[in-house]
Amino acid sequence: MMSTGSFSNSNSVRTQLLNAALDFFLNDDYHKVTTRAIAERANTNVAMIRYYFGHKEGLYEEMIRETIGGLLDVLDGDLLSSTEGFRGYFRLYYKTMQQHPAFPKLILKVLALNQGPGRKFLFQLLERGRTGSQKKLKEAQSSGSIKFVVDPDIIRMAFVSLAITPLLLKDIFEEQLEYEMDVAFFNNLAEFNGHLFHAGLSTTPESVPIHNKDA
Repeated sequence: MMSTGSFSNSNSVRTQLLNAALDFFLNDDYHKVTTRAIAERANTNVAMIRYYFGHKEGLYEEMIRETIGGLLDVLDGDLLSSTEGFRGYFRLYYKTMQQHPAFPKLILKVLALNQGPGRKFLFQLLERGRTGSQKKLKEAQSSGSIKFVVDPDIIRMAFVSLAITPLLLKDIFEEQLEYEMDVAFFNNLAEFNGHLFHAGLSTTPESVPIHNKDA
């Protein structure tokens, strides 16, 4: 089994376990992966999984948290304080997922198909992202960098659609394109998608689509 990426260059047992778990969980169904196999890949024993993570599901959740944690942490910084920051965020998202190309499909399996544990945990992480993006949107509107008044959930769903679809359908797109969607391709895609958000949110529309939650 080939490695799909790593969290760190550290040789700590905890990091080795996370890297081994990433390899196994991204390449096989949750119930088929054993803690013994993960421990052997990490050159340690099952007791260390219990020590660091409590149990198999704890290791699984920590693997997810550390994979997308950087994307969520950005919401606490200044990158998305203006519409120009969307370019950088798209680049960060594509870079993260290119390091772990099977990860979007893992999330889809958990959330949409309810396969494997972690659904509640993922919803909690996504809610953190939702709350953070709403905060950033209000700040950008207050500063005047966003003039398009729209439901923040619509912006979030538009972003997710543009971000995740090229990765979920990467194999199909590459077959149609007849070339690899490599780092340069995703950098260009990030620039274009960032431009879409910047252009769309920086202008005042004639009509304002606001979702009526009471309808």
